[in-house]
Amino acid sequence: MRGDGDGWAVGPDGEKRWGRHGAAGLLLRAPLADGRPAVLLQHRAAWSHQGGTWALPGGARDSHESTVDAAVREAQEEAGIDVAAVTVRAERVTSGLAGGWTYTTVVADATETLVTSLNQESTELRWVPEPEVEAMPLHSGFAEAWPSLRTSPVR
Repeated sequence: MRGDGDGWAVGPDGEKRWGRHGAAGLLLRAPLADGRPAVLLQHRAAWSHQGGTWALPGGARDSHESTVDAAVREAQEEAGIDVAAVTVRAERVTSGLAGGWTYTTVVADATETLVTSLNQESTELRWVPEPEVEAMPLHSGFAEAWPSLRTSPVR
């Protein structure tokens, strides 16, 4: 389903980012069977921007949507996430362009790793233990934001 946010935003220097009204993604955490935290990652389809990399389910925000609404909608569309099983905890702007475009990462929890289903924007969906995320070939924007998003061990 195409919304009014689909399309490129172009910054003053000509840099392009997807989402005419900005974009948002869902950083969904759940415990693995051994209790370690895992995040849901999407292996992006080859035809998409930075295809072949791993990132969060997410995409363009429509003009009428909050960043939370956009991130949750995109996760449902791209990963089949049951939105009733998701508890949103926070949101953080993790990227931006001069002129006002932003990418917001919405942080959420599930009590268990949820069942997922692919759409045409993904070649794979995977619950990845947090320590293994940075070893994967990540989308450049997610790679830059990940160190500030990952959980910190309690000492």
